Amino acid sequence: MSVPSIKTISTREVYRNPWTSVREDVIERSNGKRGIYGVIDKDPACIIIPLETTPEGEFVYLIEQYRYTVQGRYLEFPQGGWETAEIVPEELARGELAEETGLTAETMVQLGTHWIAYGVMHQKHHVFLAEGLRHGETDPDPEEHDLVLHRVPVREFEDMVLDSRIMDNCTVAAWGLYKVWRERQG
Repeated sequence: MSVPSIKTISTREVYRNPWTSVREDVIERSNGKRGIYGVIDKDPACIIIPLETTPEGEFVYLIEQYRYTVQGRYLEFPQGGWETAEIVPEELARGELAEETGLTAETMVQLGTHWIAYGVMHQKHHVFLAEGLRHGETDPDPEEHDLVLHRVPVREFEDMVLDSRIMDNCTVAAWGLYKVWRERQG
């Protein structure tokens, strides 16, 4: 890590709800110029790649849900957080997977950790591969009442990434991380 080139002069919280807080920082850049920086703070989250290998091929499970900020329904890997800073990443991933999809996994591999939109947001995203999937009942949060689960062949999923039917950058980044990890597994 390098020495910070921006120093925080002061900070104040301007908004808070159970999922998010927003703060406004007065900053000073290394050239002495002051400015304002807005930061969204969120607790850690996870994203899960539910991968199923069958004699017919490989499939991923995607969640379709309405995303209010962009006013549309979109497909993405299951993901989310528990609105607490102290989490065990694998427990969170297993919980989110079961909650949103009803799936449980025999194996969970943590592929890495990313920052989400770190130009404006302070939130870590733990990336997991889930395999050996078993089906069960979902238990969605109240705001997730309209989730739809899709089982998609990997080739079709990758086509959806390439033609922008999958627009969630976290889903695309997780898949890219998985592809590099898998390639190096030999």
